[in-house]
Amino acid sequence: MARVLVIEDEKRVAAAVRRGLEASGFAVDVALDGNEGLWMASERDFDVIVLDVMLPGVNGYRVCEQLRDAGNWTPILMLTAKNGEYDEAEALDTGADDFLRKPFSYVVLTARLRALLRRGARERPTVIEVAGLRLDPASRRVWRDETEVVLTSREFSVLEFLLRRAGEVVTKTEILEAVWDYEFEGDPNNVEVYVKRLRRKIDQPFGTTTITTIRGAGYRVEGRP
Repeated sequence: MARVLVIEDEKRVAAAVRRGLEASGFAVDVALDGNEGLWMASERDFDVIVLDVMLPGVNGYRVCEQLRDAGNWTPILMLTAKNGEYDEAEALDTGADDFLRKPFSYVVLTARLRALLRRGARERPTVIEVAGLRLDPASRRVWRDETEVVLTSREFSVLEFLLRRAGEVVTKTEILEAVWDYEFEGDPNNVEVYVKRLRRKIDQPFGTTTITTIRGAGYRVEGRP
């Protein structure tokens, strides 16, 4: 019997989810705020977590983020607003494995949970260290030596791609396809804009050069992971 932690502050919703999941064969514990949910998820073993975004105390994003930072990789399904594209993006960025929009079908909820259980807990992504930079894909944080560098989500994704290909020349097209998508029809010079932003944050304040422009070819990060 899989054990599920439901972190949901609306008592009626939490009770309904509990009844629905128990009827489908799950063992269910409920936390009614973010602090209680974070404590329960940290102190007890669960097979999967259902986590609402809007919670008193600590919101769902921070609960997810703090669990991942602590090395807890229990699968998390986050409940988001009906039209919450930004909620969904932030849920995935903070470490959630899946999301489900409210209101939802219990048939879909249980199917999603079973899919997460089949996958099992993920391993924490390896921290990438290149040329004095340390990038943590799990927490989406970056440091130059001991100084943390704050990046936007897109800046982080561009830097992560470059660091994973450190020592190689990568083209603007490769970066666009990896960080934007294959259907992107905007200006390829967007890559140049983001590389400049990165240089202003990770290099210029520290008097160093990490991303080199290879004229007519693309960019290369000096060093290797």
